[in-house]
Amino acid sequence: MTSLSVASILAEAARRRPAKIAVVGGPQRVSYADLWEQSRRYGAGLVSVGVGPGDKVALMAPNVIDFVRSYYGGLSAGAVVVPIHLLLTTAEVAYVLTDSQATTLICHSSQLAVGAAAAAQAGVRLICVGPIPEPPEGLLRLETLSAEIAPLPTFISRQAEDPAVILYTSGTTGQPKGAVLSQLNLVLNAAVSAFDCNDSRPEDVVLGCLPLFHSFGQTVSMNGTFRLGGTLVLMPRFAGPEALDLMIAEKVDSFQGVPTMYIGLLAAAAGRTDLPKLRLCVSGGASLPMAVLDKFEDVFGAHIFEGYGLSETSPVATTNQPHFGTRAGTVGHPVWGVEVEIARAEIEDHIELLPTGELGEVVIRGHNVFTEYLNRPAATAEAVVDGWFRTGDLGTRDAQGFISIVDRKKDIIIRGGFNVYPREVEEVMAGHPAVAQVAVIGTPDDVHGEEICAVLVLQPGLAAQAVPTPEELIQWARQRLGKHMYPRQIRIMEQLPMGPSMKVLKRELRAQLS
Repeated sequence: MTSLSVASILAEAARRRPAKIAVVGGPQRVSYADLWEQSRRYGAGLVSVGVGPGDKVALMAPNVIDFVRSYYGGLSAGAVVVPIHLLLTTAEVAYVLTDSQATTLICHSSQLAVGAAAAAQAGVRLICVGPIPEPPEGLLRLETLSAEIAPLPTFISRQAEDPAVILYTSGTTGQPKGAVLSQLNLVLNAAVSAFDCNDSRPEDVVLGCLPLFHSFGQTVSMNGTFRLGGTLVLMPRFAGPEALDLMIAEKVDSFQGVPTMYIGLLAAAAGRTDLPKLRLCVSGGASLPMAVLDKFEDVFGAHIFEGYGLSETSPVATTNQPHFGTRAGTVGHPVWGVEVEIARAEIEDHIELLPTGELGEVVIRGHNVFTEYLNRPAATAEAVVDGWFRTGDLGTRDAQGFISIVDRKKDIIIRGGFNVYPREVEEVMAGHPAVAQVAVIGTPDDVHGEEICAVLVLQPGLAAQAVPTPEELIQWARQRLGKHMYPRQIRIMEQLPMGPSMKVLKRELRAQLS
């Protein structure tokens, strides 16, 4: 068996660049050497209360340096880290703790109200980390546990196929499932993200605004930056104006975000002349409307590399890459060591690959594919067929090998027997000058089965005469889309419902409009 640990990412960076600033969190600046020492000290604290190799340690913290210390501290102790979304309810956190068989919850003091109640409900050990003015009597604190003992001399050895992290899916159908990612999955995905996807450099200063409990922020922003040897500037909660200020103050030149973040930066940039000098931008998590991509590149002068992946693929599967050339509107080519094909979507018991150009389900195999859904062999067997992970996304591959994502299978709208792909409608609606954000969903209809509904957020600060009526928006779309595709319903909202990773929650939109 081959020894490998995700903890080696930070250990190696500390060996190569001990004095370099690894992470910035507010006024704190921590070098690689100090961050690795502090992480090993946290690891020793966990070992002192009985955490051992293979134990599940849940982590509930925002984008602060203690997330990084606790994450690598758990990994250095040989534990399996279970990051928890911060917008979950007490019952939902307790479910994750129970389902993952966690023995311990490391909970940041800012999340203690929910975390403590969930830990009590699930019957797991609670350890607090982070500032707390008056700690309740008997509360275990990771800083206290770690203060009087020596740090671990190095990380505890694990095997390449051993689990490293369990990421819980959003649970759009049924209860969330824990996708088990191995040490090999995450180490290789971080390395590929750092060195093979774009023009990343060790001197890069990266804005860490993606949630670290989410796969995109965890692998690409945190692990990828550390594997590269760059500097990660943490932002606990994204907001466009504050992000611009922070990027200017810290000389950030690399930005990674989801489309809603790019929209937020564009809105914040309006009227400003002091914009950050961005060299490299990466988009993922959802499709980036072409109108947003073009405008961002005009305003900020930075090229955006759009990619694609899922929690089950560690997450990076494809991205636009300089080696192959980039093509706007696509998610590029598979990353090194990964195969991405298009398969016949209606066949469930085996994989039948389709020729170039045909629409089908995106399937993936390679070093990035998760090992299993925890304790769910039937769900694992349904998702991984003939060695290929079935993504549930529909897409195509052109003659030059560029992958395009058309939509989620479950989001297809069937109107009068015709398939309508929401992304195609969203691309057009996003081009209207008054539209800031758009999400297209299907609503029940007695005549057509489903009707096409575009839910819009308008640009801020529009003059009264520039605010379009729903009828005007429908006519505008009708001129640009096929007769079966244009939305017959328009809803205007102040904001779209967002998940913790700032992706639009279409299931909530459907519930709100049903």
